[in-house]
Amino acid sequence: MVSLARKSPEERLTICRKYYLGGFAFLPLLWLINFIWFFRQAFKVEPYPQQAEIRKYVIRSAIGTVIWCIIIIAWNIIFQQLRTRMGPVGDYLTFVVPRGYY
Repeated sequence: MVSLARKSPEERLTICRKYYLGGFAFLPLLWLINFIWFFRQAFKVEPYPQQAEIRKYVIRSAIGTVIWCIIIIAWNIIFQQLRTRMGPVGDYLTFVVPRGYY
């Protein structure tokens, strides 16, 4: 595992920015990793010049992760409740069709 303590502040900022931008490619897991990995660098260590920008990316990554979790949970609930009313589209979106509802 790579230690962030061994990286220069510029390298930390570059890595944090790449993870943040990668999350926009429908990869919300990168936002979660960014939040977890850089939380200490953003809020717990001695202040340094790049910390404010890292903090911005960490907060935005956390917000993006929460939004994606809400979207995925909402879709899951709605789909499970309405799958049988969707007709063939619901069946095409289902990997395994449960028996007993038709």
